[in-house]
Amino acid sequence: MAEGKLSSFFHDVPLALDSYAKTAAMVVEIPRYTQAKFEISKELPLNPIVQDTKNGKLRFVNNVFPFHGYPFNYGALPQTWEDPTFSRPQDRGFFGDNDPVDVVEIGGQLGQLGLIKTVMILGALALIDDGEMDWKLIAIDTKDPMAGKLTNGIKDVEKLMPGALDNLRTWFKNYKRPTGKPENAFAFGGKYLDASEAVNIIEECHGRWRKLVRGKIKSGLKKLPETANVTLEETPGFQSFVNIQLDSEGITGRIPDCIHSVYYYKD
Repeated sequence: MAEGKLSSFFHDVPLALDSYAKTAAMVVEIPRYTQAKFEISKELPLNPIVQDTKNGKLRFVNNVFPFHGYPFNYGALPQTWEDPTFSRPQDRGFFGDNDPVDVVEIGGQLGQLGLIKTVMILGALALIDDGEMDWKLIAIDTKDPMAGKLTNGIKDVEKLMPGALDNLRTWFKNYKRPTGKPENAFAFGGKYLDASEAVNIIEECHGRWRKLVRGKIKSGLKKLPETANVTLEETPGFQSFVNIQLDSEGITGRIPDCIHSVYYYKD
């Protein structure tokens, strides 16, 4: 993305996937230990990062003991898409959640909203969210001191960062329960898939994204993401800078008191 120029976090930021080195670009949406639920917009032109809303109110994640907010840097892989019209045979009938692929970055550096960084792919966790496949890729910033020690992916994370993966899975299982929802389930028995399998998922979702921006996906069930972009000249959504109009209006409101509460659950 050119500095100072409008671009889409979803479509214009290159994925830059290196399948051999198992690295890719990540867009940080939610820095570690924060609670405001920011995400790349699927509805607005050029897909800016906005705070998610529900029933007209800004969304925050609750504190689930022993965690505060999101216990990791959270974001998405650009130029990927979990297709709601498609299910791989190994996905056991679950279809994509209509979003870019989510990334959990477990490095020590605190992320910044909108930061684009290169991460090393370590593995993947298959979360089932409201009946949809919602992949959570596990990754670490390539500049993190631990990155060079995790060359065997998930196996090295288990050995050198004990407790990290178990706690991450527990957080994803429980984080929606304070809102009255049941605990989340996982495909593949909650097992972490290795880095090679994670790269296969990225390649598949990048291919589905290419079909999306080329107008090759038809869906009568869900509204497909906005595909306006400024770099993909061969696609229907390509726009020149002079034709782009952005809506600056949004929802405002006070921070709810509930974000200071702590919720406890048995594992």
